[in-house]
Amino acid sequence: MDLNWLQDFVCLARTLNFTRAAQERNITQPAFSRRIKALENWISVPLIKRSSYPVQLSEAGQQFLPVARAAITELTDIRQALRAQERGITAFQRFAVLHTISVNYLSRRIGELEAEIPNLRVRVYSDNLRTCCQMLSDGTCDFLLYYSHKEVQPVFDEAQFARKDIGTDPLIPVAEARAATAHGWSLDAPGGLPIPYLGYDPSSFLGTVVDQIIGKRQPPLSLLYMDALTEAIKRRTLTGSGISWLPESAVAAEIDAGQILRVGGESWDAEMTISLFCSLDRLDQIGHAVWETL
Repeated sequence: MDLNWLQDFVCLARTLNFTRAAQERNITQPAFSRRIKALENWISVPLIKRSSYPVQLSEAGQQFLPVARAAITELTDIRQALRAQERGITAFQRFAVLHTISVNYLSRRIGELEAEIPNLRVRVYSDNLRTCCQMLSDGTCDFLLYYSHKEVQPVFDEAQFARKDIGTDPLIPVAEARAATAHGWSLDAPGGLPIPYLGYDPSSFLGTVVDQIIGKRQPPLSLLYMDALTEAIKRRTLTGSGISWLPESAVAAEIDAGQILRVGGESWDAEMTISLFCSLDRLDQIGHAVWETL
């Protein structure tokens, strides 16, 4: 038995798609399929109905799914506890978090928490949305922090976890001040010249949110650059390369300094919620203190 087999199976049970599950697990589809088959051989019962599209769990697969989830959680928890015990120290509180939230919110907040919670030790895993959600589902982190938006469907089963919304962070259209003024960049000025646009990868969460903001409107945007990372887009924005949508927390200091300015009214904003998830029954005493304090 390989723990990876269980994690693969749980991922496939959620996505019901071998290709997508393999991508989320960062392995090739043939290798992923072999690991699922190895698990079925170990159990000696088919877990997946491959004849349907999308694939479905067999009756045995449905019975085995909660067992696999529990096994992943228990093994991960005991590993962390034993390692901490061996070192004679308190366990790390493990956060899976989007890069943007890590830089603009969590790093500051952890500094405050360290003053409030004795013996707090934190490990942060900054990654993309799907990887962070997978880490919580697999039990390889204690807390998940991500943006949520009313128009974007969650990418994992939120009902399995406790949720707390701990703040908001508007996504706003901005540009470098001198470039915006010199070229007259404004989303509220119809019929203007095409505006160079720095966009997110369309498959990313923020890319989906921006698509929702634009909707059926047709602003004079000319896509110049695309990236999945907010910090990369921010750097291009600061060079005067074009306009972009950035979380307000990421550019608050630059707006206050007059280095960046808004290039559209509030109708071009999107309210994003910073949501915190965890499994309350898996938290230790310090973990519960973190949950209550955040």
